[in-house]
Amino acid sequence: MSVKAKYQPVLDLGEKLNVQNGDVKEEGGILKIKGTTKDQYEKNLLWDKIKEIGGQNPSDLQADIKVADTSVYHRHTVKSGESLSKIAKLYYNDPMKYKQIFEANTHILKNPDLIQPGQVLAIPNL
Repeated sequence: MSVKAKYQPVLDLGEKLNVQNGDVKEEGGILKIKGTTKDQYEKNLLWDKIKEIGGQNPSDLQADIKVADTSVYHRHTVKSGESLSKIAKLYYNDPMKYKQIFEANTHILKNPDLIQPGQVLAIPNL
């Protein structure tokens, strides 16, 4: 199996995330990938997929992944049935960090218990 075939799920995820300025080369059994994600959350998704396939420090892959918007961790569009604590658990694995999400969005939220589907919330860097 070629190293590119091995990491195809990473390349597929990059396409799904619409990674910009992407480039993929295979040289001497090492896959070299680069590109720019929208935010840190998407970069982390790519790295999680890389580690899932190649382990903590893959020797057959070199990745140079940049982040376009470092002002936030992610921008989340609220779906029906979500709460700030559910969103905090998704991104931070800690529902109590809902307060940080609320504070980062007081320009559109007046009450942490009243969020609406379709609202785009900034998920702050912690």
